[in-house]
Amino acid sequence: MGGGNGTHRILISSAGRRVALLRCFQAAGRELGIDLRILACDLDPQWSAACLEADAAFATPPAGSDEFVETMLALCERERVALVVPTIDTELIAYAHAAHRFEAIGTHVAIGSPALVEMARDKYETARFLAAAGVTSPRTARAAEIVGDGADWSWPLLAKPRHGSSSRGIAAVSCPSELAALDRQEPYIVQEMLRGREFTVSLYFDREGTLRCAIPHERLRVRAGEVEKGVTIRHPGLEDAARRLAAALPAPRGVKCFQAIMPPDEEPSVFEINARFGGGYPLAHRAGATFARWLLEERFGRQSTATNDWEASVKMLRFDDAVFL
Repeated sequence: MGGGNGTHRILISSAGRRVALLRCFQAAGRELGIDLRILACDLDPQWSAACLEADAAFATPPAGSDEFVETMLALCERERVALVVPTIDTELIAYAHAAHRFEAIGTHVAIGSPALVEMARDKYETARFLAAAGVTSPRTARAAEIVGDGADWSWPLLAKPRHGSSSRGIAAVSCPSELAALDRQEPYIVQEMLRGREFTVSLYFDREGTLRCAIPHERLRVRAGEVEKGVTIRHPGLEDAARRLAAALPAPRGVKCFQAIMPPDEEPSVFEINARFGGGYPLAHRAGATFARWLLEERFGRQSTATNDWEASVKMLRFDDAVFL
C-alpha cells in the first residue's frame, strides 16, 4: 500500500510542532528516490506548523478518546497510508494495542509492543523495569508511600506525575508536607535528586528487535522538556546502558530513546524511557543516525543501511521559526 503511480504515503500522527521530524522524512525520501507524500494530523491542523508543512493534513479526535483508533483506521485506509509515525506519549498505548488492525489494512505503525509502551508510559513501572534489568537508575517510590514517613530519604526529592510527559508537573520537594501539598488529580512518584550532566540516547531497533544504533547527545539546554542546545557524544557507560536495555525490552521494534543523568565520576543513571522519537532526534539524524531513512527502507523493501557509525561532536542550536498564512 502507498498510492498510485508509485507514490508512497506516510502519516505523522499528532504532528504539532514536529516540522524538523517531517523534514527528516522528506530528506530521506529524496535520498532513496521515493515519491513520498507526507500526511499529518492533529486536533486542529490549522494551528499545527507541521500540518501546514505537510502535503495534506487532517483533523483527528483526542488520542485518549474512544473515537481515536477508529478515526485513524478509516483515515489510513482511505488515504492508503503505508506507515504511521506516532509522536506523542498519549497516543502510544492506543496505537500499540491496535497495531494488528492497522497491519490488516496495509498500514504499519512504527510502535513497539503493548508491554513496552505501557511500561514506558508509567514512571513507577519504568523504575521497576530498570532495576530488574540491572540498569542503574535513581531510587524511586510512589509518593503515597513516603508522605507519612520519609525519614530514610535524602531530601529534597524530585516529584513527577506517574504518567506525565514533557516535564509537566515536575517539582522539587524539600519535605513530606510539600509533597502532600502537590495537586493530586493524578498519582505522583518521587525520585532521589540526581545532579550532573543530562543525556538522551536515541535507539533504533530493526523489525527483528535487534539494536542497530544507539546515539547519545548531551542536553546542554532544555526548554519545555525538549533539548534546545545539544551535542552528540560517545560514552562507554551510556553505550552499556543501551545494550542492557536492548537485551531486556519486550519486542523493541523501531525508534525509542532514554534519558540519563551523569553525576561526576559516576556511571549514568537512567530515569526515563520513551517509546517514540525523542524531541532531539533531528540532531541524531544530522550526525548520521538517520532513523527516518531506515524506517522507510524497511517499509518499502529497500536494503537496510542502518549502522552505528555516526559522528560525534555534532552540535544543535535550536531557534524559533514561524509559519505564516
